[in-house]
Amino acid sequence: MALLEVKDLEVYYGVIRALKGISFHVDRGEIVSLIGANGAGKTTTMQSVIGLIPKKSGTVTFDGTDITRTPCHKIVRLGMTQVPEGRRIFQELSVYENLLMGAYTVQDNARFKRDLEAIFTRFPRLAERRNQIAGTLSGGEQQMLAMGRAIMCRPKLLMLDEPSMGLSPLLVDQVFEIIQDINRDGTTVLLVEQNAGKSLAISHRTYVMENGSIVLSGTGAELAASEKVQKAYLGG
Repeated sequence: MALLEVKDLEVYYGVIRALKGISFHVDRGEIVSLIGANGAGKTTTMQSVIGLIPKKSGTVTFDGTDITRTPCHKIVRLGMTQVPEGRRIFQELSVYENLLMGAYTVQDNARFKRDLEAIFTRFPRLAERRNQIAGTLSGGEQQMLAMGRAIMCRPKLLMLDEPSMGLSPLLVDQVFEIIQDINRDGTTVLLVEQNAGKSLAISHRTYVMENGSIVLSGTGAELAASEKVQKAYLGG
């Protein structure tokens, strides 16, 4: 059953048609990725789904609820969170305070403490730096903090926008392992990523975007074997 269903979504920036009637779905328990070149519309898709930019037409349904016109803060309360491109942590706050901000929808203090300890178990480096100012963390640590902050509210759907950007190959491997771990723990994942090889390797299904349209779709394995995808995105 689809947790997220997007139908005929169109988005305009002024007179520019950024998304051209795209349709896709994310089933419960999946990792689904959107791949494509810069400017293909991947980030626009994610921001439109979560309500950060307006939709011209089309519908978005999340967990059985039409959220097409729902404000972003209400969508978060329904169980959808995003790790934005560039991480966007609160630079002047501590690691702990960033995680506290991620749990702003949580009213149960005991649950907050359990979830905080779970984050520190998953990300030991954050536990070591819990009182450190977030802006002084390394790029990899900031990415871990952004992911930890996003899952503090126990999202049904976690959306990740370019989580490997600017990281060393070793850290990229770690980030993709963490994404798989989060998914195995029961969180559905929608991933936007320029590293097509890594994305295809962990995704149950993938959509390929070009110029605001979806031009290919299939399982990660199917698209990794596609000659067109290999030539365009995998250096084949």
